Amino acid sequence: MACFFFVFCLLTLKVNNSKGCRAYIHNGFWFFKLLLLGAMCSGAFFIPDQETFLNAWRYVGAVGSVLFIGIQLLLIVEFAHKWNKNWTAGTASNKLWYASLSLATLIMYSVAVGGLALMALFYTQGNGCLDNKILLGVHGGLCLLVSLAAISPCVQNRQPHSGLLQSGLISCYVTYLTFSALTSKPEKIVQDEHGKNVTICVPDFGQDLHRDENMVAWLGTLLLIVCISYSCLTSTTRSSSDALQRRYGAPELEVARCCFCFGPDGEDTEEQQNVKEGPRVIYDEKKGTVYSYSYFHSVFMLASLYVMMTLTSWFHYENATIETFLTGSWSVFWVKMASCWMCVILYLWTLVAPLCCPSRQFLV
Repeated sequence: MACFFFVFCLLTLKVNNSKGCRAYIHNGFWFFKLLLLGAMCSGAFFIPDQETFLNAWRYVGAVGSVLFIGIQLLLIVEFAHKWNKNWTAGTASNKLWYASLSLATLIMYSVAVGGLALMALFYTQGNGCLDNKILLGVHGGLCLLVSLAAISPCVQNRQPHSGLLQSGLISCYVTYLTFSALTSKPEKIVQDEHGKNVTICVPDFGQDLHRDENMVAWLGTLLLIVCISYSCLTSTTRSSSDALQRRYGAPELEVARCCFCFGPDGEDTEEQQNVKEGPRVIYDEKKGTVYSYSYFHSVFMLASLYVMMTLTSWFHYENATIETFLTGSWSVFWVKMASCWMCVILYLWTLVAPLCCPSRQFLV
């Protein structure tokens, strides 16, 4: 599947008009594309010397997965700034937006603090689990660090819109990645005072929740596919493409709205107002494509590699099965830890970059 999207990524490079022949390949010929995808998936079973191929392909998958994670982290940080910027713009005309900002900030910090507290309750013990305690302490400290940095006077002087809303969202994401990493750790088994093997540093909810491990594994896999699909669709919109290419709308044109992610902006609004007859068209691509077709396929290619590496326990594909998908491995644990730290670093950089490079203009 990754090769399928890679081929279409090459075929749609530099496509900026939906009426070109290469644009028709992207927007049509679905029967032939499905036929090609089926042929490529079937042909994968006939690759000679599969052991050598798998050893090489897992490194390709690792690189692609890291790139996909990087794109998602960039968009999460961009989303946090865009959210705060949009709602802050509404406070000039309606003071109720201050209440919305305060409520959203309070909810996110409550989720972050509550999540860390619950993980400390269920994933630590009084006489053990030192690594989990250190992990929760470090990540709690990181959440406090980004919160203090967001409201520090030096940052506020250069970025008046910086506030606790963005840091609250980042703290929630750090909490989620911490929980995901803890659930991905291999089980730690020790002997108790009676010589019996017991599993420690994990929640003990009883045996009723573990009767059908295969069903849990399948549900977990389905949830992963749904989350990846949503990430792909949201990261290939016009606004996300502009964000990754550092193109942003003018601050004075910002219109506050609750569902700011899906509302029209800038050029789209102008085109809608000029339409006087016929159905309401959001963007008909008469001036260019809504999003980059090549970027669209490249994101799906990277997502395919990410799913492949996740389902095969990254560098331990020999023992990976669907039934053991949720048992965890150290590779998955450290990937999620690195993602968490990179997210914090990216957000902190957006705060301190205007201080480090005062001559440059930052529009985030």
